[in-house]
Amino acid sequence: MSPRVFAYLRLLRLPTVFTALADIFLGFLLTHQTLIGDDGPNPLPAFLLLCAASAGLYLSGMVFNDYFDRLIDAQERPDRPIPSGAISPVAALRLAAGLMLVGLTSAAIVGPLSVGIAVAVCASMLAYNGGLKKTWLGPLAMGACRSGNVLLGASAVGSLFEFVSLSRWPIAVSLGVYIAGVTLFARQEATTSRRTALTCAAGVINSGVVGLAMFVNTNGLIEHRLPALGILSMILFTLDRRLAVAIAQPSPQHVQLAVKVLLLSLVMLDATLIYAFNGQVELAMATVALLIPAIGLSRMIAMT
Repeated sequence: MSPRVFAYLRLLRLPTVFTALADIFLGFLLTHQTLIGDDGPNPLPAFLLLCAASAGLYLSGMVFNDYFDRLIDAQERPDRPIPSGAISPVAALRLAAGLMLVGLTSAAIVGPLSVGIAVAVCASMLAYNGGLKKTWLGPLAMGACRSGNVLLGASAVGSLFEFVSLSRWPIAVSLGVYIAGVTLFARQEATTSRRTALTCAAGVINSGVVGLAMFVNTNGLIEHRLPALGILSMILFTLDRRLAVAIAQPSPQHVQLAVKVLLLSLVMLDATLIYAFNGQVELAMATVALLIPAIGLSRMIAMT
């Protein structure tokens, strides 16, 4: 692999895109029983377009993040592609705009509801990168991006009424809370973090997972509720162990590793929710399979 190609892969933070795709799996399978229908219109084309839309928007956000942070990164992370000179700011801006256009176009092909949600996700992402990142609104904006991504996956339905009634809004909100907590946890990851801030962020992360568990307990498929709650408990236990290590030793190494685990765990959370609400184990396992490329690539390309 050429150094220039590797620099672009680092700029995109490619392993993280699979967490965004897992959200599309979740949103779509909350509103569709399967990915390939035997009767009526085949849902697969809409699903693939929404995956393309999510990937385009998410990767665009990664590039915009480094573009807006290029001056700060020159001091804190000079080895990143833009401050190191591997990729020029102009080239990064063009790539970010192109990826955003791909995402919006793919969503528009699916329908007006999808493109409307995609535009809202773009607005939240640009607001976060453009000025809200260092304010208390920053984590909320990032959480809104993740909630919007789940709702984007649920947007390929026949009507707005069907979308509102089937999209399982509490799931999108709880995942947004989870990501808001992750954003708080990662806020000072380039330097030594404050234990108080990390502890507060851990509380927000736990609130997001508990919110998911409460909704599973009241609305999940009856025969799948207990197993799903057991899986969510194991995920939360694993996360809290990693969070505790980072809080006890708030160095960049420990905090960044915790953030990596938090991001990858999104795939498991999404798969568990698919099992709880859709019921098809095969589709849940297909979602879990997104961890394979994510973990494989993360060995070469940093996720934070």
